[in-house]
Order: sequence, then C-alpha cells, then structure tokens
Amino acid sequence: MAQADRLQELLEPVVVGMGYELVGLEYLQDGRRATVRLYIDQPTGVTIEDCERVSRQVSAVLDVEDVIRSQYTLEVSSPGLDRPLFTPAHYQRFAGATVQVRLYEPLQGRRKITGTLEGIEGEEVLVSSEGVEYRIPLQRIAKARLKPEFF
Repeated sequence: MAQADRLQELLEPVVVGMGYELVGLEYLQDGRRATVRLYIDQPTGVTIEDCERVSRQVSAVLDVEDVIRSQYTLEVSSPGLDRPLFTPAHYQRFAGATVQVRLYEPLQGRRKITGTLEGIEGEEVLVSSEGVEYRIPLQRIAKARLKPEFF
C-alpha cells in the first residue's frame, strides 16, 4: 500500500469525525522531507480556523501513529476555486465544468488537456476539448483540477 493510501485510511475517519469532508490527500516526498497536503470541505465552506482545527488534530494523530519516518510539513486547506479532483465521484459530481488534466504520459500526443468534463464511465474520465472527446484512464491522471471561469 502506498504511503498516500495509508495516510488516507488513517486520517479520513479523523477529518470526517470532526464534521468535514476529506476531499483529497497528497503525499509528496522530496529527499528527507515530506509534505502531507489535506483538502477539506463542508457545505458552509472552510475558514482558516477550520484548517487550524483540523491541522492540530491530524498532527496529533500523525505524532501518535508515527507513520511518517522523515520530517514532514502538514498543510490543510480548502479545495479552492481550482478544486482538485481525486475520486470517481468527483469526476461525476463536476460534470459540465471546465477541467485541466495533467497526465503521467501522453494520450493522443497530449500530456495536458483542458476542456469540458463530461463525467466518468467505468475507469475512464471523459473530457471534450476542441471538438475531440478524450477517454482518459484514471490511472494515467497525474493531477486534475477545475478551471475557474470568471464572467
């Protein structure tokens, strides 16, 4: 099991128990330092105080469980306007929105695709861009975010 998956399994019940949704978790290892980034949300939105509260609780759990062997930085934030998409449910929920997708390896000659999120079918995310529909396997997506549109 990957470290991000272990952390998700450990921390999601903590965050949910505090009344928030754990939108997603990123674990980044850079040499001897790591970064654990949590995105939290709730129906009324997330304040700085919410992030601080979750940060204190999660930090205590990480210290007790000792699952990260190196020094680490913990970051807790709202998903923001450029909300990251992590799960199949996210891709379905935000169908119709503009999305930016970065791939681990090129698909039809492209590593970055910006277009309309059409949803998800099985293990493939559907994105329409410039008249082309891309069927992107979930495992090939390095990062996907909503692209805010300002009118």
